[in-house]
Amino acid sequence: MTPMAANRRTVLTPQAEDFPRWYQDVIAKAELAENGPVRGTMVIRPYGYALWERIQAEMDLRIKAAGAENAYFPLFIPESYLQREAEHVEGFAPELAVVTHAGGKQLDEPIVVRPTSETIIGEYMAKWIQSYRDLPLLLNQWANVVRWELRPRLFLRTSEFLWQEGHTAHATYDDARDYAALITLAVYRATMVDVLAVPVVIGRKTKRERFAGAINTTALEAMTRDGKALQMGTSHEFGQNFARAFDIDYLSAQGRQELAWTTSWGSSTRMVGGLIMIHGDDQGLRVPPALAPVQAVVLAVKPETVEAAHRVGDELCAAGVRVRVDDRADVPFGRRAVDWELKGVPVRIEVGPRDVAENQVTLGRRLTDEAKQPVRLSAVAATVTAALQTDQRTMLEQATDAQDARITEVATVEEAAEAAATGWAKLPWDVVGEEGEDRLAQSAVTVRCLQRADGTVPERDDEPELVAFVARSY
Repeated sequence: MTPMAANRRTVLTPQAEDFPRWYQDVIAKAELAENGPVRGTMVIRPYGYALWERIQAEMDLRIKAAGAENAYFPLFIPESYLQREAEHVEGFAPELAVVTHAGGKQLDEPIVVRPTSETIIGEYMAKWIQSYRDLPLLLNQWANVVRWELRPRLFLRTSEFLWQEGHTAHATYDDARDYAALITLAVYRATMVDVLAVPVVIGRKTKRERFAGAINTTALEAMTRDGKALQMGTSHEFGQNFARAFDIDYLSAQGRQELAWTTSWGSSTRMVGGLIMIHGDDQGLRVPPALAPVQAVVLAVKPETVEAAHRVGDELCAAGVRVRVDDRADVPFGRRAVDWELKGVPVRIEVGPRDVAENQVTLGRRLTDEAKQPVRLSAVAATVTAALQTDQRTMLEQATDAQDARITEVATVEEAAEAAATGWAKLPWDVVGEEGEDRLAQSAVTVRCLQRADGTVPERDDEPELVAFVARSY
């Protein structure tokens, strides 16, 4: 065994030995995040934040293409706003952080630290919408939210996290429904599949699992490497519940006052946790090239090869590759190589004295176990670009195959609970029902979503022949 191979084996806890411990090891060793000083909070380190910035940029483009505009609303929300939608406040009550004192005085009214913004945005929608000409109103906000978490886990569940939340108002139910579906497919699914290389199962949440105050919640569920489910994003239809509570009405073309139909939708830094748990291996992160903040790293093996390494980096940058030149020749090469492997950079290019003498570089790929290959300098840009495109496709194929292999079709609730120990179960919804959901919950298993037999999303829970996906979840 080479010294580098031995080093690899001791850096991380193997997934098969202790998956949660492996997850924490990756976050620490790849320098993604640390626990904050207040329990449940998170400090996101630069490389972890770079991953989030890439997700944010890709998703923001798609949100704007869907017609929504970015805005910002206050972190502090009057408690009375939440009280105006009873089901909503009841759903969030255990998670609320409430400010009762400020400026050395007790406040006349407690202030809730933003758990989500339906209520405050609803208040302003009511001011901004006067007639049908003001609809649809399509807003998105990038912000932090606070939901007090009893069992925190970095990126997956923290008391404060970063996210985007979209909020829209429409003239008709059909328009609201169709827009929520557009966000699910053209924004969320497109980002998760095309950029993160994460396959997702899209379906309707059951009444038990849907968002507080919603008439429908559509979820995108991904499978982690230990066979659990991770909710990567959701879109919600509120019908006229929030419009009624916040007087979001408009003058129709026929001259009648009508209530608007509203939606909301959100995704968060949980996607970074999903990236780790879905693609990572015992050597650390594996980052899909379309997402990677650094698609290729060029390592100068010796001080005398630093200049040549920078020339290679410049060429790759000119070819549109996101590249980093690691010219820290005073740091042992093996340590640097393992560090970049932990971070999951797709392509590693080594420039050593022999490479310079032979007018070549040595190229390695994070995704494969194949031996590193020599590449002529004249072919570096084309070779790297082709490798990135191939590895993006391969990562999606690998994750899809792994997911499909661990979805078991079963016939009973008991079989579903048993299958959920190692993967997902799939069975008829009419076999489960609300009573079956209660029984599954006793084993910490939930119905993740409902689909039609053809894989499309149902409009009602009581449609015939629906299929339920059942799993343990993060």
